[in-house]
Amino acid sequence: MAQEKNAPKYHSMKAQATVLTFFSVALFTIMSLLILYPLVAALLASFRPGQELVRYGLNFNPDPRGLTLDNYIYLFTQKAVKEGEWVKIPHRYFMWYANSFKVTILSVALGLFFCYVIAYGISMYDFKLRNVVFFVIIATMMVPGIILMMPMYQEIIKLHLINTTAGVILPGICGASTIFFFRQFMLGLPHELLDAGRIDGANEYRICFTIMMPLTKPAFAAMGILSSMGAWNDMLWPMLVYRDAAKFTLPIGLNTLMTPYGNNYDLLIAGSCFSIVPLLIVFFAFQRYFISGMTAGAVKG
Repeated sequence: MAQEKNAPKYHSMKAQATVLTFFSVALFTIMSLLILYPLVAALLASFRPGQELVRYGLNFNPDPRGLTLDNYIYLFTQKAVKEGEWVKIPHRYFMWYANSFKVTILSVALGLFFCYVIAYGISMYDFKLRNVVFFVIIATMMVPGIILMMPMYQEIIKLHLINTTAGVILPGICGASTIFFFRQFMLGLPHELLDAGRIDGANEYRICFTIMMPLTKPAFAAMGILSSMGAWNDMLWPMLVYRDAAKFTLPIGLNTLMTPYGNNYDLLIAGSCFSIVPLLIVFFAFQRYFISGMTAGAVKG
């Protein structure tokens, strides 16, 4: 009898769950299509002549008759069709690409290292001003970055770091959000490991880098992906620091191709699509750690 009484309630809950699942899937499907539309449109535009992009803009027109590989041939060989003939038109795309690689790798490697060390100190050690230090770090997250541009720029000038890679990397090497994430993640790690390492005779540096650091791989992966995206796509601050065109990163270089006449859109659209490749490689290489790292960092504390 009890089972018969509970049956209608069970079927009602099951029906509600089914309806909720349907609307959730429909909502996320629509959101995915809205996000994918400009990406697919840009990818299709990279296989069309630059004149069509100027005339019609980005549009989702999958007609294969208008697609061509000329833009990518120009991107990789510096040869383009002008007045019916293949001519060599030099560009600096891969120089900008290499500059972006250098800035991104240095920014991510140094940023993750220093943020990990700072977060390790304020999460694993109990010292007098620990909460004050953490409050100051959190307070910097509330200040919009654009407000700090002028003070940082003046500081870079005084340090004679204008037009240098160090001037681009150093101001953002210790991100407050990255420190906060590492700290939240490490609060969930067992502190008994520190005592076990000390009993075994390990010094504090060995405990930090050989015992605790391997346990934070998910946090490193999650912050590595996000930091890579930020450093690779950053344009405003490198544009303020760099003066020499030979040092431009990819976003700055692609921005210089935009003219009112649209005569460089062939390289611009193909180069923009090809610039996504490193970020995709980084994401797929670390995606198995990414979700676990983001989840753990969000709930620990």
